[in-house]
Amino acid sequence: MLEEDSTDQEPGLEPRGERSSAARDQSAQTRQWSDSEAVILRGIFRLGKKSHDVLLTKSCLSWTPITPETPTGEACAGPSGRLLLRDVFAVKVKRRRSVGQPSGGAVLGLALLWARQHGPRLKEDALHLHNASSQHTQLWYTAVKQLITDMAGRPRCLKVLINPSSHRKEAVHVYREHVAPLFKMAAVQTHITVTEKEGHALTLMKECKLDQYDGVVVVGGDGSVAELCHGLVLRTQLDTGSALDRPSRVSLPVGIVPAGSTDIVPCSVHGVRDPVTAALHIILGRVQRVDMCSFWSCGSLVRYGFTAMLGFGGRSLACAEKRRWMPSAQRCDYAVVKTLSRLRPVDCEVSFVETKTSSSSSEDCEQNSTHTEEESWTTNQGLYLNISVMSIPGLSPYTPRGLAPNTRLANGSAALITVGNTSRTQFIKHLKRLGAPSGQLDFPFVEAHNVTAVKICPRAAIGSEEESEEEAVQSESSALPIVQSQSGSESVALQLQRGALPWNIDGELVPLQQEVLIRVHPRLMCLYGQEVDQAESSASCGCI
Repeated sequence: MLEEDSTDQEPGLEPRGERSSAARDQSAQTRQWSDSEAVILRGIFRLGKKSHDVLLTKSCLSWTPITPETPTGEACAGPSGRLLLRDVFAVKVKRRRSVGQPSGGAVLGLALLWARQHGPRLKEDALHLHNASSQHTQLWYTAVKQLITDMAGRPRCLKVLINPSSHRKEAVHVYREHVAPLFKMAAVQTHITVTEKEGHALTLMKECKLDQYDGVVVVGGDGSVAELCHGLVLRTQLDTGSALDRPSRVSLPVGIVPAGSTDIVPCSVHGVRDPVTAALHIILGRVQRVDMCSFWSCGSLVRYGFTAMLGFGGRSLACAEKRRWMPSAQRCDYAVVKTLSRLRPVDCEVSFVETKTSSSSSEDCEQNSTHTEEESWTTNQGLYLNISVMSIPGLSPYTPRGLAPNTRLANGSAALITVGNTSRTQFIKHLKRLGAPSGQLDFPFVEAHNVTAVKICPRAAIGSEEESEEEAVQSESSALPIVQSQSGSESVALQLQRGALPWNIDGELVPLQQEVLIRVHPRLMCLYGQEVDQAESSASCGCI
């Protein structure tokens, strides 16, 4: 339906009965815009100082300047523009109000709030359409509001979890200053819970009525993200009755507002540690499927997660956890230097199932990863300074290309990166190269494989009594998860003293002594964000 503008004609606009060359050019461009979809509204608005012919379709808003002819009869062509409605998250009626006037006022036109892309960042921007007609403005406001409200995937109600203890204890401030105003402008309702202790988010995911929310948002660091995602996967399996070793995919999206020290997971889906970018991805409903791993030990589920490190990555985290009183940046630098000074390898047996190159989709990879009778295991033994298993690239400001640059968010596999025993000098060169634009893994003592399953067994545990393969597979489907907690019967420090190895699983210290089995579950988690190739580099580690 074509709507005519109800306001007076702007000065210089040609009468409708006389078809000038400018009007013919504008009509031709109008037909070009409306070839693919019907025009919903057409009217005249002022953008800046010039009047424009504005068209609204189901997917975009476009405008062409209305210019008078020159004395020679030629039109003064001006720049036209277009704004995709998929980038618009709010529309407001602009009014002129006097000081102290709470409401009402003369109508000035419309303001369309939208997300502008600046590299990996999203920034709030506004398109101002000026028109003094109240009836005309209200008609356009209603139409645009309805179009953006009806867009699929955009959340209307969110459950928000805030970890007040993450990083510099600024998560509450980050949410109130940068995220809450955007949610309010986009008319997104929120139910906020400030977590009180470790494990609180896990408990909430078990007890919360999730069917009344369109998504869950966590404001915190990688530990908060890992706890929430782990709890959400467990809740999905309880609701669907699925076995823990073959979990059903989580349908409820998770939004991550970065407020930690490294923020590897949000950087991998946003490309930047920016709360505004994260909030706009959530508001616009941009969803990305992400692979996850399950970690098993002694036939019981330890947790679901994205990344794991044994060796240098685990020991440096254990060293940092002993000095929680230090500022996060100093604690990180101290732990790295201290661990390098005592650098020693782990004697392990590493077995893995490489991704089949013939698998053309993540569905094929999922079938391959859950049928043990078809798996072909490769086993290596030796001394390793570090072993990493990552289902995501592991982007961060310190590693803009990622800790695992050869993997993606949803390719149905994880990156197994083993760093063999070498000199301290060569290992430091390897660490420095992680922040370089290329060649992160180009060392003779570094091996990288794309895998669907990994077994890592310390040599000291190989001769101990273990379950048979059949018993392990049977117990995986019914075993309850191991939830590590500082309030448990054994503290982490005590377990480490008793010979358990420190594992770094998504930034959380998990002591494990026996063989660890890791399986990749393709596209298990649903996160707000998008696939990015490189993170914004804004930090450097000067400790090495």
